[in-house]
This record gives sequence, C-alpha cells and structure tokens, in this order.
Amino acid sequence: MAKEIKGFIFDLDGVITDTAEYHYKSWQKLADEEDLFFDREVNEQLRGVSRMESMDIILDGQDVSDEQKKKWTDRKNEYYQVYLEEISKADILDDMEAKLNKLKAEGYKLAVGSSSRNARKVLKNLQITDIFDTIADGNSVENAKPAPDLFLHAAENLGLKPQECVVLEDAESGVEAALAANMKAVGVGPEGRVGKAHLVYADVDSIDFDEILKKL
Repeated sequence: MAKEIKGFIFDLDGVITDTAEYHYKSWQKLADEEDLFFDREVNEQLRGVSRMESMDIILDGQDVSDEQKKKWTDRKNEYYQVYLEEISKADILDDMEAKLNKLKAEGYKLAVGSSSRNARKVLKNLQITDIFDTIADGNSVENAKPAPDLFLHAAENLGLKPQECVVLEDAESGVEAALAANMKAVGVGPEGRVGKAHLVYADVDSIDFDEILKKL
C-alpha cells in the first residue's frame, strides 16, 4: 500500500506550529471589547474552522449583520497579525522540520492545507516556505473544512490523485475534510477529537512516517 502514497498534506496550526494561543488571545480581546461570551471551551470549537464560521460560533445565534461580523473578524485578524510577528523558527513543533526534510529527500511531494488566510505569513516567519511544493490556504477555495475542497486543491497543485495523498490534521473538521476528499487521514491529538482518522498520534513528536507509509 505504501507505494501508492506520493504526497503529504499538512495542516499548519497544531501540526507544524501552534498559533492556537494567539488566536485565543485575539478572539478574547475582541469578545471583551464587544461584551461577547468567550472562554477556552468556546475557543476549542474554533479549531480548524474559518474566521467567519468562528464568529458565528461565538455569537451562538445572536442576530448580527454580516457587515458587523466582517468588521469584528477584520479587527480580530488585526490583533492576530500583531501576535504573528512574534513567531520564529523556534516555534516549529518538536522535530517537524527534520521530518519534512526527510520526506522531501525521499521524493515525496509536500503541501500545506490550512484554513488560515495567514498561512503564508506564518510559514515565512517559520522560514520553511521552500520545503513545500504548494500552499493551499483560506484564500485558495470558497468552501472551508470540513468540505474537501482545500485538500483537493492541494492535491491538484501537487499533480496527485486524492488516494495518493496523506493528510495530517489536528482538528475534527480537518479529518472529516480529508476523508471526504478520499485521502488517508492521520490525526494528531486526542482520540475524542481526531479519532475518525485512519491513524492517530497523541502529539507531533510521536508521529512516525515509516509507520504511516507501512500501514496506510
């Protein structure tokens, strides 16, 4: 089976780096200013979800115009942009850079498949943009995860069929998107969140690509 795998598509946040705390602080700042309920539990529901969908989750049915929601999400993004300036190569999770370079040296095609519209900026600050053959982000497709569009777009740019790709994801919506795309899914995180994946690793450090290639 391993010979069928020709490429790997990586979610960015939670797999390559962890900007979750920056997202949390940005949403919390906006929520405090606008007197919206927000806490860690609500924040957990935003994992892998687009900015506007995140706003809807926070509003929890409150009647707010699209124009107002756009203003709020833009402001949240401004806060997030400031936090992003703090990111550097030191923020790459565990030995992920070494793992990426090994896969590339072995001839596998590599892509980023992230819902974030800031993915390119994050990768630039991490200094690993050139490792990837293509970057699919929140600007690439209209339908965000759990729709398969983002990963299908990445595979197309890699010149690969969906079944030739493995997706690494830390969000439930991302795992669902990978499965909907007819790709192999590797979940990174707790079973309760990513348990639908074909293989699950508790954290980035424990990811074993030799095992992935052997089992998938």
